[in-house]
Amino acid sequence: MGRKRVAWATTVALMAATLGVAAVPADATTTTTTRTTACPTGWGSQTKTRSAATSESVTNIRTGRHACFDRMVVDVPGAGTSGLGYSVRYVSRLHQDGSGNYIPVGGGAVLEVRVAAPAYDPDTGKPTYPVRAGQRLSGVDLTGYRTFRDARFAGSFEGDTQIGLGVRARLPFRVWVATDRVVVDVAHNWTGAR
Repeated sequence: MGRKRVAWATTVALMAATLGVAAVPADATTTTTTRTTACPTGWGSQTKTRSAATSESVTNIRTGRHACFDRMVVDVPGAGTSGLGYSVRYVSRLHQDGSGNYIPVGGGAVLEVRVAAPAYDPDTGKPTYPVRAGQRLSGVDLTGYRTFRDARFAGSFEGDTQIGLGVRARLPFRVWVATDRVVVDVAHNWTGAR
């Protein structure tokens, strides 16, 4: 008789537990919503330019990683926004302005970034961004970047500063101007997926 009571008690307990779970209202349960961020699309990979010039000088070039893109920033303190011009385009090979020397840049594709500001003081000729042509950008470490592979200083000639940015493949990019800087964002992919 003891076994039947234990079996009956176990059955009743299991039924109560099942009914208890089923009886919990849907709004009382905790659910986790997964958010997916859609990355910007529609930037394209065609040449992007803005005509303007400044007598202010490039002092720094830096990079950063973001969820949807890798970013390069060219700092030109004192230039504001109206004086900053640029030309950014994909090239098959990077050649230095003036000399025409070939500068090797690693990656599946190369963006030539030109900023309409010298990397030297126009009055003295003294470098304001002291990196020699062909060298990696000073202070830039691209380890762990999804899109950027290499970044080389190509030089500064006749008031323009030239940079070679090696990327994983020909990917969409945008260029925009903020106070005292030119910003180049290169997407991680064409689809806008993170």
